[in-house]
Amino acid sequence: MAKARNFNELRAKLSPAARARSEAQTRKMLAEMPLDELRAARQLTQESMAALLGIKQASISKMERRTDMYVSTLARFIEAMGGTLEIRASFPEGTVLIKGFSEAGRQDAG
Repeated sequence: MAKARNFNELRAKLSPAARARSEAQTRKMLAEMPLDELRAARQLTQESMAALLGIKQASISKMERRTDMYVSTLARFIEAMGGTLEIRASFPEGTVLIKGFSEAGRQDAG
């Protein structure tokens, strides 16, 4: 059986071009992730998320399967994981950060 090797050692042996391709693929994978995978990547279970949000685990499961939800609900979910929700509009000329959703969500919750 082959000896397990440290990933960083293997990456260090890559050519600069191969390393750049690998890093670009990693960034893309991290840039696109379903909600359940994001939660798991943050090392949180549905049960722990439910406790953070003060809801039942079944509600977390339903949220993760939804294709549509309120921005304020998604913002609370992301904030419970330690993040901040940002909404951006992408155009051929570039992207624009849409402001006001997080402030509106906090006003509604209060």
